[in-house]
Amino acid sequence: MVQMFAEFEMNMNAVERVEHYTRIKTEEYRGTYTPRPSWPDKGNIKFEDVSVRYGNELEPVLEDVTVHFKAGEKIGICGRTGSGKSSLTLALFRMIDSYKGRIVIDDVDISRVPLLTLRTRLAIIPQDPVLFSGTIKFNLDPESTKDDVELWEALEIAQLKEIVAELPGQLEADIIEAGENFSVGQRQLFCLARAFLKNAKILIMDEATASIDVKTDTIIQQVLSTVFADKTVLTIAHRMSTILDSDNVLVLSEGRVVEFGSPEKLKNQEGSMFAALVKGHY
Repeated sequence: MVQMFAEFEMNMNAVERVEHYTRIKTEEYRGTYTPRPSWPDKGNIKFEDVSVRYGNELEPVLEDVTVHFKAGEKIGICGRTGSGKSSLTLALFRMIDSYKGRIVIDDVDISRVPLLTLRTRLAIIPQDPVLFSGTIKFNLDPESTKDDVELWEALEIAQLKEIVAELPGQLEADIIEAGENFSVGQRQLFCLARAFLKNAKILIMDEATASIDVKTDTIIQQVLSTVFADKTVLTIAHRMSTILDSDNVLVLSEGRVVEFGSPEKLKNQEGSMFAALVKGHY
């Protein structure tokens, strides 16, 4: 009886959670402005005095951030744990809304754009690669908007073509739950192929190389420098070596911008936090 009562009490947590979710305010999906079909066609990103927090009662995780990422630039974002690196990218997808300032992409304030439109126009390669139960074809192109030639091209760019060609069924080969029949590095390359197929002008890499081997990391860096050469790429750094070739580096600390400039300039700057991070890494 005691055991059943204890299990019943634990199961009631689910009921409490569902009841709590029914009282949460729904995200505003509709927006007030529908951008042109080609938006964003350049990849200019402006943060104008942006402050962000996860809840009205919580402290801001980004505070008074003003920075301009020019179209086609490769931007490295770094800082110590809790500095606001991931929060910056979450704000771009409006996973968390800014309560002050605005984010402008190609002259459009993203707070006015319908959520579905915004999130389908940006591409991200997350730290933990996401694959779904289903075929390789479904994982690369869930909306079935690409033909097989384009899918094979994406796999070739991600250096997965030979691996997939050897599988029974090839593009129709099954991926089990969470992609467990592929290594972490291969799953990350599938995410890279998916990002290529999306052909978005803005790509965010949220510590995408944190848990993969050096060889896979090298493949990703090669693809970024060639195939994504005309895209705006924001890379949250886990290995400092991945952002040393960036056009500019943004250094955050406690949610504020402390440094922004070329890696070479910041490395040679006296008292630079970026230089200290690089030295600490090596």
